[in-house]
Amino acid sequence: MTVDLNVIIDTLWVVIASVLVFSMQAGFALVESGFTRSKNAANIMMKNFMDYSIGALVFFVFGFSLMFNGSNFGLFGTPDLFVSGDYSGLGLIIPLLAFVFFQTVFCSTSVTIVSGAVAERMKFSTYLVFSAIMTAIIYPISGHWVWGGGWLAQLGFHDFAGSSVVHALGGFAALAGVKLLGARQGKFNPDGSSNTIHGHGLILAAMGVFVLWIGWFGFNAGSTLTASDPEAIAHVMMTTNLAPAAAAVTTLVISWIKDKPSVGAAMNGALAGLVGVTAGCDLVSPLGAIIIGIVSGVVMMVGSDLLERKFKLDDAVGAIPVHGFCGVVGTILTGLLATTDGLLYGGGVSFFGIQVLGALVIATWGFVSSFIIFIALKRIMGLRVTKEEERQGLDLSEHGESAYAEFLVGNEEE
Repeated sequence: MTVDLNVIIDTLWVVIASVLVFSMQAGFALVESGFTRSKNAANIMMKNFMDYSIGALVFFVFGFSLMFNGSNFGLFGTPDLFVSGDYSGLGLIIPLLAFVFFQTVFCSTSVTIVSGAVAERMKFSTYLVFSAIMTAIIYPISGHWVWGGGWLAQLGFHDFAGSSVVHALGGFAALAGVKLLGARQGKFNPDGSSNTIHGHGLILAAMGVFVLWIGWFGFNAGSTLTASDPEAIAHVMMTTNLAPAAAAVTTLVISWIKDKPSVGAAMNGALAGLVGVTAGCDLVSPLGAIIIGIVSGVVMMVGSDLLERKFKLDDAVGAIPVHGFCGVVGTILTGLLATTDGLLYGGGVSFFGIQVLGALVIATWGFVSSFIIFIALKRIMGLRVTKEEERQGLDLSEHGESAYAEFLVGNEEE
């Protein structure tokens, strides 16, 4: 059988991009473990490892069909087990399973956002069940609205690689979890003031951000699904690079003005810029990407302060402002800065309004659906470990092992 050379090249491009996106799982694990305490490092690693493993199975068995198998009133696809149905309607040039793999790593990225926000106090078993439900139902349904031919796609909503579909959804799901879990012990004082709970490895966190930044080139540029349009790939690569650079500089300057140049602020700033530009990386100019990066950096810093100081919510790694808030803002800014239909480029208010609607609807869906699931799991399984287990650390209390041998040695000596 003769295979068209373009099909071969496009398939290789999508598979390589998928592997880059898969590497982001390692990046999240490093960022989250670095920004949290050493007594919970193995637990963080295990959550990131297992939410991908479970997610890959569940998404293949059920979630993919709910996202891409036709459309029922623009709301969800037709359930189909093991991707066994007819998906010719997708009009794919590449093999179906290559596309399934690409979508699988995207799905797992959304789920793992939650693990960092709820770190250091959530039960491992409960997290795994939530992860499976989000992979099977929550993510595929809203993903169908945008990428599966659903109602938002029909309106003309644009989210090229997932500022809302992946990141805002995961960020607002995390918000629901944090709201119901409550803060970590020692985070807030009786008078309402907060204490900084320092992470144990800024080097780990920084390396994680580098891994995520590299993986994001596959995340965004791979969403072209073809290697035959080099101009589009080059454009997306450039906008994907400029936005995090601008956001990192912005957050560094803000933290420096407030006190001293913060490593954590710069790292999360870069991630905020990456999240923000993901929706419109194909439509905004390089200058537009820089603007999105700057705005995303400011939103991340302000959002972090509001969550902690005003709302008394404890997001262990800053996942909610980075992914939730900046996912929404980046999607909306696409409606302003897209060089095709953006409001600032004479496109009128229609496209901008659709971007606002889509971003808010997906964020709301992520929060409300996750809140309901978390409440159900709280009643059935419980959400939070005991105070003593939290004090001891989830590595020992949940897994009976530790990322660092000295904890085991100390425990044996006791």
